[in-house]
Amino acid sequence: MIIPKLHYIAEGESSKIILENIQKACTSGAELVRLGMKNASEKKVLKIAKEAIKITTHYQTRLIISGFYKVAKEIKADGVYLEKTDSCPILVRKHLFSWQSIGGTANTLADCETLLDKEIDYINLGPFRDTGNKDNLDPVLGLKGYTAITDVLKTPKPILGFGGITLEDVTDLLKADISGIAVSRAITQDFDSIKTFNKLLNASSTQEQRHTFE
Repeated sequence: MIIPKLHYIAEGESSKIILENIQKACTSGAELVRLGMKNASEKKVLKIAKEAIKITTHYQTRLIISGFYKVAKEIKADGVYLEKTDSCPILVRKHLFSWQSIGGTANTLADCETLLDKEIDYINLGPFRDTGNKDNLDPVLGLKGYTAITDVLKTPKPILGFGGITLEDVTDLLKADISGIAVSRAITQDFDSIKTFNKLLNASSTQEQRHTFE
């Protein structure tokens, strides 16, 4: 299962704005969009997810649903993303189609190892910096925090950074063995930045391929 290197976390003050932002992300070249509506009811998330998958399918963009795994299954989204307070990945796996991916949130090496034991497909490790998000009380990792974990953690599963990441951070994060990123604000403020994010993230894999051919 290949996990795209750039995940756009769709945000917006209303359902309409969230869907508009998903549309803008798709037209700007996003490979994967995550629909996260933490405080909404399952019924409301399902309603918006049905609209979102119409958009993402049209652009051949992947759609991931945060938390609501039953919604992810019903609309046949590409997968589900689980925060620490969401259901256990092992339980969720039993409810999903075999081809649907599961991602999980981690802040420490122990978190990462627990998720790997539960056979998730990728890990979102962070936050990279303080975003002022009151829901996230985990300590900020910064580059040193990432390196401390990636130096010890040996896994083929992708480790994505998240938490206030901007274009300026990408190169350093890749040096810290982070394989991709999940971004919200920086993309919502400028959807054209998706192209630049993709270039920066894929530059590393292009270089690796070049060395292989020599």
